[in-house]
Amino acid sequence: MSSTVVPSDWPEPIIRVQSLSAMGMDTIPDRYVKVPAARPSLGSVSSDLNIPIIDLLGDVMRNEYVSEACREWGFFQVVNHGVSPELMIRAQQLWRDFFNQPMDLKQAYANSPNTYEGYGSRLGVEKGAILDWSDYYFLHYLPCNLRDFTKWPALPNSLREVIAEYSEQVVRLGGVLLKILSINLGLKEDFLQNAFGGLNNVGACLRVNFYPKCPQPDLTLGLSPHSDPGGMTILLPDQHVPGLQVRRDDGWITVKPAPHAFIVNIGDQIQSGPWWPTFQAGLENTNSSHLF
Repeated sequence: MSSTVVPSDWPEPIIRVQSLSAMGMDTIPDRYVKVPAARPSLGSVSSDLNIPIIDLLGDVMRNEYVSEACREWGFFQVVNHGVSPELMIRAQQLWRDFFNQPMDLKQAYANSPNTYEGYGSRLGVEKGAILDWSDYYFLHYLPCNLRDFTKWPALPNSLREVIAEYSEQVVRLGGVLLKILSINLGLKEDFLQNAFGGLNNVGACLRVNFYPKCPQPDLTLGLSPHSDPGGMTILLPDQHVPGLQVRRDDGWITVKPAPHAFIVNIGDQIQSGPWWPTFQAGLENTNSSHLF
């Protein structure tokens, strides 16, 4: 099957970035070339700093390090978080296997701009827009009435099972983090959980980003600079390919992932709430995540 999709609800043909990369081209198409001001700039990246690492082992409900990380960064890593390291590794490997399948198997899950669920290569419907050098997979997980199991890939074998188990454990971690944030804000421990719908109606979705090899990485980005619109993002990074950057003051900092850690990004909805003190937060630049 062709790597180009021409559905009626997209403004123009969708081309899979993975297929472009596999062609072995020396230059990237103009559609992916960012304007000079938006291109990667190694000169503005700090290699000395890293976002805080929070150990969730023990009694961490009142943790000054969490408060400081949120106020100073808007990002932190969590270790000893309760999600099985074996499950984290397995989930990453199965998603790699999915993206490395033949194109016709992946195209069966091609998404549309109506919900973006499924296999995608762009966001937005602006014709002629400059695109990011990445493909992705997006799924709704919570609330349950939004789950569409026809969008959960049948292959590789056991991927559906792992999606369910991984999502359940990450959502549980999200609940713990919301309690920690609530208590450190001087609120009741269930305040933020209830603000996002409570245990039964909280929203959660899964996005897996795939960044193919790029022949001109100085001209494009895997994911353009942005802030996350939800309440919180729990990101599982690739330990072998650094790429996630956060903005602090006037520069970018490349995150150095700790082993078996999740990266937590405080999103726009929590930052903009009346309960949240003003602080300088980062902008996410790249990798695979659960969004709340």
